[in-house]
Amino acid sequence: MIRWLLWIAGGLVLGGVVHLVSIMWLPRTATQDAYSRLSAFGPVNGFKLLPAPSPADSTMPFMDPAFVAAVCRYDLAKGPVKLTVPLSQAYTSVTFYTRYDVAYYAINDRSAGRRAIELDLMTTKQRDDLPDDEDVTAADRLIVESPTMTGLIVACAFSPEPSLLPTATAALNGAQCKPQ
Repeated sequence: MIRWLLWIAGGLVLGGVVHLVSIMWLPRTATQDAYSRLSAFGPVNGFKLLPAPSPADSTMPFMDPAFVAAVCRYDLAKGPVKLTVPLSQAYTSVTFYTRYDVAYYAINDRSAGRRAIELDLMTTKQRDDLPDDEDVTAADRLIVESPTMTGLIVACAFSPEPSLLPTATAALNGAQCKPQ
């Protein structure tokens, strides 16, 4: 009886290990991830507005029609990226994702406290290379460290009424994601 229980326990442990390994490996082997699908929408290090979702079609899953979204595919190989997103009237948020769709930082208009969300995106190595005697304090400059060299920045602006969609769209049209 104990022998059968050991075989069952061993099978469950082996099945759990195989399941976890396949779940962790799957995002790295997928060919149609968000980064790949959005490569057709615009250049690297530049924002591009996503088309409004419809019931039959949407660029990304679970898009809300009350939000206008813009995406920047970034590449930090040539240096840090300067991000500027003007705030809309209602709500604006910016979320950072790695190349493999892991969210690692988010900020919204209430956290920014200005008329625009402004920050510098760089790797840990690029941040370590910054001069120590810089006159810029941490309160003057927000720096976000990216865990990967490439990834996505998604900016969203909320439109509480359909008549305010042009205002939200105009806010995201002014978004910039450019190398420093």
